[in-house]
Amino acid sequence: MKRLISIRFWLAVALSFSLSCTTILPNAWAMGGKQPPLNEPAPEFVLPTNTGDGDISLKDYQGKWVVLYFYPQDFTSGCTLEARRFQQDLAEYEARDAQILGVSVDDVDSHAEFCDAQGLKFPLLADTNGSVSKAYGSWLGAMSLRHTYLIDPQGILRETFLGVRPSIHSQEVLARLDELEQELSS
Repeated sequence: MKRLISIRFWLAVALSFSLSCTTILPNAWAMGGKQPPLNEPAPEFVLPTNTGDGDISLKDYQGKWVVLYFYPQDFTSGCTLEARRFQQDLAEYEARDAQILGVSVDDVDSHAEFCDAQGLKFPLLADTNGSVSKAYGSWLGAMSLRHTYLIDPQGILRETFLGVRPSIHSQEVLARLDELEQELSS
């Protein structure tokens, strides 16, 4: 019991440190690598998708907000919860002219099965070699980390979310999207 409490304590300390780094040092190194700088062009990408549209690139969404979220693996509990929450809020994103794009190392076939099983109506991108995850500082060993990036309609990276909690993350992203739209329109 004492060991379990100690492990929980150190996990809480690590999470707290990780979250504080995103607030204090937004362009710092995080678990997964160096984060791309805010208020500069987001790293470009071209990846295959499960939607039957072939490859998707960031340029395909010029003129729209992009919610680019990285996650470890299809069909795992946290990733499923996060995807379901984004799907649940999809109409709210569409009302804000925002496109959700999920990215993991899973292949297109796995993404298609995952979308069918969960009723997901947004594209999942197959970063099978991790190159895009690495460009966004969201790579650890053999998988993408749970990070999200908000990219404005001109392709500028406006927000980074590290230490994501799947159950509430979509609502956090929507709230920040509203704030950013107000800031940029002022």
